[in-house]
Amino acid sequence: MSPCVSKCVSNLAAYTFFARCHSADTCGTNGLPLTPNSISIFGLAQFLKSINHPNLCDFIEIIRGKHERTIIVSEYVGEPLTERLPVSYNTSLQIFKQIVAGLDHIHKQGFVHHNLEPENILVDSENRVKLFNYGLFYITNSGSYVSFPIGNVRYMSPERLLGGKNNIKSDVWSVGIIMVELIFQVTLWGNLKIAQIVRKVLSLCNTKNVLEKIAREHKFYDKYQELDETLIGLLESCLAISVKERVLPEEILKCAIFEDIPGYREREKSSNLLLRCPLKQIYYLWQLAGGDVQSELKKEGLIRTEAPILLMPSVILLNGRICGSPRSQSHLFDNRIVHLSLANLTERLSKINKLAYYPLIHTDTSHLSFYKQIKDKEEYLPLVIREKDTEYQFHRVVLFKRLLMGYPFTRDLIVQEAQKDIPPFLRGEVWACLLGVLDNTGCYEKIDKVTPTSTDRQIEVDIPRCHQYDELLSSPVGHRKLKRLLKAWVTSHQLLYVYWQGLDSLTAPFLYLNFNNEEKAFLSLYRFIPKYLHWFFLKDNSAVIKEYLSKFSQLTTFHEPQLAKHLATINFIPELFAIPWFLTMFSHVFPLHKIIHLWDKLMLGDHSYPLFIGISVLKQLKNTLLSSGFNECILLFSDLPDIVMETCVIDSQKLYTSTPKSLAYRKHVLHEQEPSQFDIQDIELEDLKREMCPRISTNDLVELHLSSPDRLTVIDLRNSTDFRRAHLANSLNIPFTSVLLGDTRLSALGIPNLETMLNNRVVVIVSLVHENAILFSNFLVDCGVSGVCILHRGFNVLHSFCPNVLETSQ
Repeated sequence: MSPCVSKCVSNLAAYTFFARCHSADTCGTNGLPLTPNSISIFGLAQFLKSINHPNLCDFIEIIRGKHERTIIVSEYVGEPLTERLPVSYNTSLQIFKQIVAGLDHIHKQGFVHHNLEPENILVDSENRVKLFNYGLFYITNSGSYVSFPIGNVRYMSPERLLGGKNNIKSDVWSVGIIMVELIFQVTLWGNLKIAQIVRKVLSLCNTKNVLEKIAREHKFYDKYQELDETLIGLLESCLAISVKERVLPEEILKCAIFEDIPGYREREKSSNLLLRCPLKQIYYLWQLAGGDVQSELKKEGLIRTEAPILLMPSVILLNGRICGSPRSQSHLFDNRIVHLSLANLTERLSKINKLAYYPLIHTDTSHLSFYKQIKDKEEYLPLVIREKDTEYQFHRVVLFKRLLMGYPFTRDLIVQEAQKDIPPFLRGEVWACLLGVLDNTGCYEKIDKVTPTSTDRQIEVDIPRCHQYDELLSSPVGHRKLKRLLKAWVTSHQLLYVYWQGLDSLTAPFLYLNFNNEEKAFLSLYRFIPKYLHWFFLKDNSAVIKEYLSKFSQLTTFHEPQLAKHLATINFIPELFAIPWFLTMFSHVFPLHKIIHLWDKLMLGDHSYPLFIGISVLKQLKNTLLSSGFNECILLFSDLPDIVMETCVIDSQKLYTSTPKSLAYRKHVLHEQEPSQFDIQDIELEDLKREMCPRISTNDLVELHLSSPDRLTVIDLRNSTDFRRAHLANSLNIPFTSVLLGDTRLSALGIPNLETMLNNRVVVIVSLVHENAILFSNFLVDCGVSGVCILHRGFNVLHSFCPNVLETSQ
């Protein structure tokens, strides 16, 4: 009987089972509650998603449900072998070869099948074979995470029945039994009960020739004698009682009998362009189109709701042991599967132009109607809506997959498209491209991740606290992978950097997005830290941190002078709240699903972008902070309120693009090119700490003056005589000697409409005396003026740099 319970309408199928529950109040050796078995299964199952072989069904998704339920979404092509019987002799050999090819790949991946039976061998009309549900034994940790046995005793080897496991040769026995049934068209021990079958299999241990005994017992000895001697020898070697004498899958494939037997033949491409897409991509779009695996399982009765009252125990002992609790049949393995219908997805994508499946990346296609619709969605729909729009994501995924195929030559195009948004389906790959990562360099494998180091203890303490709300990162596999990544990074920088708390949180997003590709996760982290956190992980990083926080204070004053002044008044300095923000790029402060959208924009910015993220967070909390004292602020940041991440992303992007680059200058940065004499290059930490307003370079000032004069207001503090000799066009002359610094009213300066002239502008203070510029900038901040900055090195350097932009009087 086929395990299918619904009509096959796609190559996607789902099945479900329950993990074993831990006994009450069970803790590990570290005193923490044991990880639920369903989470351990969830972590182990991720590896199966990376396996790709023509004779193995692709694992598409693993879902963890309530009450230790696990749901597997997998490829399902063809029908079980039991429904294809009988088959010809040549077809039997063709099936034999493909089963062993799939088994050989499993062996090379380092695990075993141990669930091989005809129901889990799928054969299509062209005799192509795929092994189904081959990972159940692996993901359940050899069956220890579930309460049901794995495998069919009819096809189990004697050593497995006696407790042996994790030997690929046990699977070879299973193949041998299956092929005996297939070739001789019999069902071995078909009318016997499980216990009788077990005795029959174990009785074979005293037999020299297992195949001959089975042939005599099941009355096909004549056919056995007529069989090709090579095939008889091969089957006998598969059914050898001694494990040492049993052949390996790769040895079976070398057998001469398979020389002229065709293996797996590729399928013809479907006329439906959607079905030519990878199954993982189809499943992703299926979910966006309203597909819900759990709902499909419920419809077919694979998920049943039982009243909790019916499961209550009769007695609970003082030690927590439960007695008299009725055993729920739902916790046994149900081998039924449900096929997932693509009808809704097909309908949603039915109007998509065929040209959209093959986008042109070097040709302007904006005139095509369907691309105009996509552009409209980019402009008018919020990001969270675009990420759930089936048609929009279809276009974005198809485009990015094409661009990624051309990386690194298409990197500029990837950056250009990422400016709009990054499809969640390809986020890990796109981030790696934005960071300039090249795959398969082999450098990660060469790094020692095993030898104990002095940082191991701190890493082991930090990992169990790192994003443990996430099922992937809280799994034992996630912990091991995170530890390897951290050890690899520390080892590769041991002469320069040390491990600081927070590095685990910084690594987590890369592992989350590249769980099956540790090298890519490591290389992404390796490129990310120098770009955004240069020198942050020095043993003595105090100067770096102080410079960063001082620059943060200055930029906060530049954009939010009222808030900056209030925080300074109550002495609530960034050292009290912002260090975890910047040391972990906010990954310690916000959950992963929020960090990801924030980092999408961060990847496109330079080292200064995190500073603007910090300011955007303060902007959202502005009203609360302005009405709070020191103690209230401490409490507020100890339990940060919910931040609207979309607003944060939009605000930080606006702040970043509207701020002249030189205002965010820091000495401790990995400079891509040497600064010129008219750039900022020599601000000391002490100067940063005493100046409330940032400095602007001469280059940026002239650029603003020439390209965006409506955004710029220049206030020249020199005396009127010097001002008349030479000054920047359209600048205001307010001699410093005429300013009453104690009067914090703009009207006291005596210039009509001054407030209007300063509103929403970059206000640059120019002076021959730097101290005067500092005092006057502080005065403007006290007046509540935003956008105030000081020209680095004053008027003289402006005169030297670009005299042609100055107005002079004869």
